[in-house]
Amino acid sequence: MMGWIGILFVSIVFIFFSFYFTLSFFESLHKADERIAKQSKTAAPICFGIALSTPFLYVFFIN
Repeated sequence: MMGWIGILFVSIVFIFFSFYFTLSFFESLHKADERIAKQSKTAAPICFGIALSTPFLYVFFIN
């Protein structure tokens, strides 16, 4: 089992990715790159949702 340390690590990594994609979105808006802006706009909330749902799923389904 991964335990709480692993779950915390996974959540922090996905929060980092969410922040990265948010900054990438703003950068691509500045450069007027629509394809990268659309991909970053989609990836940021997905990563943030995974980061928030990982501990929730661990508590209710595994633990």
